[in-house]
Formats: sequence, C-alpha cells, structure tokens
Amino acid sequence: MENSLLLMIALGGSALAAYAVVRAADLATRRADARRPGTPLWALLRRCRTPLFVVLFTALFGWAVHATGWTPARDHAGLVDRIRVLCLIGSGAWLTVRFASALVESSYARYAGRTHDRARVRRVRTQVTLITRVVSVGVGVIACAVALVTFPSFRALGTSLLASAGIIGIVAGVAAQSTLGNLFAGFQIAFGDMVRIGDTVVVDGEWGLVEEITLTFLTVRTWDERRVTLPVSYFTSRPFENWSRGGAEMTGTVFLHCDHATPVPLLRDHLRGFLDDCPGWDRRGWDLSVTDTSPTGITVRALVTAKDPDELWTVRCAVREELVRWLTEEHPAALPKVVTAPPPNPPGAPVVPRPGGGPSGG
Repeated sequence: MENSLLLMIALGGSALAAYAVVRAADLATRRADARRPGTPLWALLRRCRTPLFVVLFTALFGWAVHATGWTPARDHAGLVDRIRVLCLIGSGAWLTVRFASALVESSYARYAGRTHDRARVRRVRTQVTLITRVVSVGVGVIACAVALVTFPSFRALGTSLLASAGIIGIVAGVAAQSTLGNLFAGFQIAFGDMVRIGDTVVVDGEWGLVEEITLTFLTVRTWDERRVTLPVSYFTSRPFENWSRGGAEMTGTVFLHCDHATPVPLLRDHLRGFLDDCPGWDRRGWDLSVTDTSPTGITVRALVTAKDPDELWTVRCAVREELVRWLTEEHPAALPKVVTAPPPNPPGAPVVPRPGGGPSGG
C-alpha cells in the first residue's frame, strides 16, 4: 500500500509540475504572438508543447522516484535509469525536431512575406522542406545511436564493427547506390533550382504541378487530380519541360482545318474582337495565319498568350469553340468537306460510261 501511494505521489506530482511549466510557456508564447502578430515564430513554437511535457515529466518522475524511495525502483535501479534515459533521448529528439522546424518555417514565412517574386518563394520553399527533412533524419539517427550506446552489449559490438568499417562501407555503398543517388539528386534539385514546389512540369507526356519534393522522390499532381510519383534522379538524368522556369507566361496555338474558301481576313478580325473580351488573354500577343495547305483544304493556326498554363488551356479551348461556332453560323462553306462523289460533267462534254454501265453525267 505504501509503495502504491509513493508511486501515485511521484506520478501526480511530476505530471502537475510538468503541466504547470508547459502551461506557463504556452501562455508566454500566446502573449508574445499577440504582441507581435507579424512574427509567426511564437505560434509555431506552440507545437513544442507535447514533447516539452514528455521531457519534463520524464525528468521530474525520475527525480521523484529517487526522492520518495520507491522500493521497486530501488531494487531495479539500473533498469529504471535506463528506461528514463531512453525516454529522455527520444523525447529530446522529438523536441529538437519540433523546435528546429519552427525556426526554419518562421524564417521562410518572413521571407515569403517580404518577397514578391513567387518563383524565388517556391525555390526557398523547396529548400526549406528538404532542410527540415534532413534535420529530422539527422536528429533521429543521432538519437538512435545515443540510445544504442547506453547498452553495454551494443557498445562492444560497435567497437568490433569499427575494425571492419572499410568493408562494411564498401558493401553498403554498393547496396545503397540507387538510394544514395536519389539522395544527392534531391540536394541537387533543391539547391540547383531545377524544379520547385508549385512548378508546372511535363514528364512522360503528363503535365501537372509539383506537389511534394522529398530526399528520394517527387510527386506531380496532374490536371485530372492524379499523383505521379517519380524518383528525384529522374529529373537529373532525363530531359523534362518546366513551364514555370523563367516566368509562368506561355504562348499556345489552336489549329483548324478549313476549306480553301475560308475568309481568312474576316476570321482574323473576328479572333481579334473575341480576344478583346476574353478574360484569360493577357494581351501580350496574338496571330492567325495559314500554316499549311493540301489538295482538300488549308490549316489555320491561331496563336494566343496567357499568364500561366491553366489560363492558356482555358483561352485555347474558348478560341477553338468560338472560331468553329462563327464559321458554322456565318461561313459554313469554309468548313472542311469530304468529297465522296465524282464531279458532274460540264455542259457539252462527252458522257463517260461508268465501270458498272450507264452514263456518268446527267
């Protein structure tokens, strides 16, 4: 009964003390955030409440158990201390990752608020995302290494493995060649400014927005809401189209197949009048020309511009629909025709018999 009472006192006292400290820190960050609403750091630091509580509770509980003289803890002091150290290492790594992420994201938010160049903002966002992931992985690896060192058997194993570190390094390098290649490709993409989060790219005939970039893979969200996942090494070893690099403005074309009787000047004037009322056209440029001809018709190309790929797609569809509608209603003779019968004989021409018999004229 006495041991249970001591355990409850240690648990309750540690939890209350840790909660009081975390609550005080939370109130302090709230007040700082209210005084400086333009600084996102204080709001981001509030994410550290849970790992901070775990760190404080673990440290205070270990101290309380020793102070109260709880019998099971005295009898198994080594095991209790090891569990407490492991909990401190894990929660400390968790707190470190949350704190570092808050600092990095706060710096990015302030940079994004001051910069009007969206391309640079996307580039910094890509770098910040990869830096955060690297820090998280690094802290996790260090925490696992420190946790393993606390076990004497693993410490001896580590000493023996150091003697064969050269062989192990060669084997690991060969086995993880693809993974390491993707890892270095991720750094090359982040800091080489090849592709950024939010860029519009075309890969394997699919176009979409870069939604996520990690150390090993990249996700592209296509126009029909599909996700195409590619290794980051794809973008360092193969050609791809980046429609957002150097500016999002684009030029697009609309092709129409028409008859030789098409009134091209009138069609050009109608296109100009339609673009004046088209909200997606950015007024940078337009054109309408006959780009090809054949024995059965001509090819008319309409050229339009827009501020980004999405607007360009909308403008191209609108122009195509409007030109077809106008030709159908105003100049139906300009629509392409498919000749399925021979031409009639002119008056006075001799009648040429058909292969099946009977005259061809009349």
